[in-house]
Amino acid sequence: MHVRPNAYSLNPMNDPGPEIEISVVVPIYREAESVEPLCRRLVGVMERVAHSFEVLFVDDGSGDDTLQAIRAQNARDPRIKAVSFSRNFGKEIAIAAGLDHARGQAVVIMDADLQHPPETIPDFVAKWREGYVMVYGQRTDRSGESRTKRGFTHAFYRLFARFGETELPEGAGDFRLIDRKGVEVLRSLGERARFSKGLYAWIGFPSVGVPFVVEDRQFGATKWSFRKLFRFAFDGITSFSTVPLRVWTYLGGVISLLSIGAAIYFAIRTFLFGSDVPGYPSLIVSLMFFSGIQLMSLGMIGEYVGRIFAEVKRRPLYVVAETIGPQGATPPVREERSFSAI
Repeated sequence: MHVRPNAYSLNPMNDPGPEIEISVVVPIYREAESVEPLCRRLVGVMERVAHSFEVLFVDDGSGDDTLQAIRAQNARDPRIKAVSFSRNFGKEIAIAAGLDHARGQAVVIMDADLQHPPETIPDFVAKWREGYVMVYGQRTDRSGESRTKRGFTHAFYRLFARFGETELPEGAGDFRLIDRKGVEVLRSLGERARFSKGLYAWIGFPSVGVPFVVEDRQFGATKWSFRKLFRFAFDGITSFSTVPLRVWTYLGGVISLLSIGAAIYFAIRTFLFGSDVPGYPSLIVSLMFFSGIQLMSLGMIGEYVGRIFAEVKRRPLYVVAETIGPQGATPPVREERSFSAI
């Protein structure tokens, strides 16, 4: 089978370089202040736990001084590298790009805001060396979140467990270690609307959780609004379940049965008591109700049709505008996944 190039890059680097034991992938967006303290803590941990390593930042089109801060760290330590997008593509795409460019026998994914403590990585590595393909960080405390956010999070995990194709470990996020075997499977998955937490669970393999405490954000503010979180959760449900489509079939059947029952009722009532003049308010309410049902069902169908439209266009998943440090050649396992033209 002919496989097309995996990425569009503006600056291809084809030197495979020495073998790397562990790659640390850090998606980053407008976190310039976090780069230096993160590198300081992370490099110290990795030097103790790995024979060889690389830290690979994926700059998601930050537009501030983030890339300059990474470049300064690379000048001090060439093991710190970066892939920079031509624009903002989103965190899920940044994770996919990091997996594409990481060369390690295991890949650690973590956030740049220092809420994922680097000191947890030795526990990940210990479990990996025991034979686990997937080692995920499992947060033990959500006291720093609002009650509303905790409630929505709990509801999402319950909905996903009920209607999704697989079950997500509650408290597990992107902070995890993945063996090369799992990385290659993830790289082979070609969907554009990506929900990484679901993909981690879907691929299977032996996995284990490592508890950790989320640290306070030291710089800046979260980029996740309630609107973005809701959209992210909606993407997760629709990516791994067709229940939202089937619901409207069931709802339509129930409404049809109710309408038949109403017709029988009015027929009997007319036969026994004669006909009444139909009320204008009830007519308007009924029209608005059924019109709303139809529009919601069409909207849900449109969500899935939109995903099909995005898939069939076969656009690259991301565009790499610049790289910092030598990037090893990675095999193009996914057709037209990304566009690479440097």
